[in-house]
Amino acid sequence: MGIICAIGKDPGEAFTALKEEKSGIGKLNRISSIYQGILPIAEVPFSNEALASLLGLDDIRGLNRTTLLGLVAARQAVVGTDFSTGKTGMLSATTVGGMERSEGFYEKFLEDQKKGLLRDIFTHDCADSTDRIAEDLGIHDFSGTISTACSSSVNTIMFGAELIRSGRLDRVVAGGTDSLTKFTINGFNTLMILDKNPCRPFDESRNGLTLGEGAAFVLLESEEMLQKTGRKPICEVSGYANANDAYHQTASSPEGTGAFLAMKKAIEKAGIDLSDISYINAHGTATINNDLSEGIAVKRLFEDRIPPFSSTKPFTGHTLGAAGAVEAVFSCMAITHGCIFPNLNFSNPIPEIGLIPAIQFMDGLNVRHVLSNSFGFGGNNSSVVFSKV
Repeated sequence: MGIICAIGKDPGEAFTALKEEKSGIGKLNRISSIYQGILPIAEVPFSNEALASLLGLDDIRGLNRTTLLGLVAARQAVVGTDFSTGKTGMLSATTVGGMERSEGFYEKFLEDQKKGLLRDIFTHDCADSTDRIAEDLGIHDFSGTISTACSSSVNTIMFGAELIRSGRLDRVVAGGTDSLTKFTINGFNTLMILDKNPCRPFDESRNGLTLGEGAAFVLLESEEMLQKTGRKPICEVSGYANANDAYHQTASSPEGTGAFLAMKKAIEKAGIDLSDISYINAHGTATINNDLSEGIAVKRLFEDRIPPFSSTKPFTGHTLGAAGAVEAVFSCMAITHGCIFPNLNFSNPIPEIGLIPAIQFMDGLNVRHVLSNSFGFGGNNSSVVFSKV
């Protein structure tokens, strides 16, 4: 698995920050904006040029920030993998795509129509980053891009698992990447769901999300391929499900119907009991609507036997299309390190549900099954179960 986000440029750095309870949220710095130095944001602390240096690239013309972040994480995920045997696919998710390059083009075009470079527009579409990452890794058998808002990269893991189960592919690099842009920041601010303080998931005083950026990818392989290569798996993708409640363009249903169905079906597919779930990595965006809706769904499903849960977004911010993959990596870490991550900034439970998340790092645990939730705009809800092998 590979990751780059506000708390680290690789899995080791990210885990250390989680363990030491160090958040990556700070004031908006990299992007020129009226919110610079004011709005809390979880930025990756590398310029595009620094990312290029990290990748060993001399020329980044035609590469947008979303692609650069994705390349860092994807390369980590496939270290030591031989693609010469079997069929390999690439599935990447994003919501922003190359918006950052389009914004630059637009400003130059308004100033002088001869200054706008069309190559910047060519990197705008979401599939551009997927194609460039696949080309960099040498993956040619299959590639696809998924953009279902905040559930996007969990859906790449689900789709990748199905492609392997059906025998179409032997391995899949699955995940997502998203960068911060003015359009994203201004858009979410227009929806009035950005908090002026660092996000506080599942807290009574929660008042909106904190945006972040980053990328994460996991390498999925069939059991047969593992037997041939002798590679040892980190954990197993044992269950997954997607459900759409179609309640509202941006809001979750008050009853948490889609979230309930996604979690229930994912656990059923894993072939385990509710009591087998050791930890829930919640979607937990800290918006008033989402946390209440997700909490209602969790209580409806688990009743009075709710497992430890937390949202890790106070560490990374909400990385949108990359969020599910970022939290998939954290879920795998919880299993391999036998730990549960804290829900930072929590003080008081939401009165309607009374749920209290894990508020400190806990290790030395036997974490066997982790349920990870990613719920997107339009009610596109996805849950995946990762299990100890």
